Amino acid sequence: MTAAITIKTTNQTELIDITGQTERVLKEKGIQDGLCCIFVPHTTAGITINEGADPGVQTDILAVLNEVIPFRFPYRHAEGNSPAHIKASIMGSSVKVIVESGKFLLGTWQSIFFCEFDGPRTRKVYVKVIGT
Repeated sequence: MTAAITIKTTNQTELIDITGQTERVLKEKGIQDGLCCIFVPHTTAGITINEGADPGVQTDILAVLNEVIPFRFPYRHAEGNSPAHIKASIMGSSVKVIVESGKFLLGTWQSIFFCEFDGPRTRKVYVKVIGT
């Protein structure tokens, strides 16, 4: 039960709330209880769970990442996107979420975010649901 979600990003760095898209996979598959793994197969993108109610949180996360990992630095990677690789490693390539009663067991303010660090691009996110 693996599904692919396509995401089109519009900026070099951005966080995109994909909670609704991933929950739709649960509904389509008819999963009521289990575990969901959301995986990003890109080395310059990541995934995280964080506050979705206040967009200032996403702005702050990107601002700090861009400050700590600057775009201009004597990186050795010839392709020129080393900051994106570093940010993706920090954020991680997957999250796991418990599924109960056909919904994610997220905290009140939590959302699932795709993290773009080398955009704009068209990306894939894989959603694997294990359950009944």
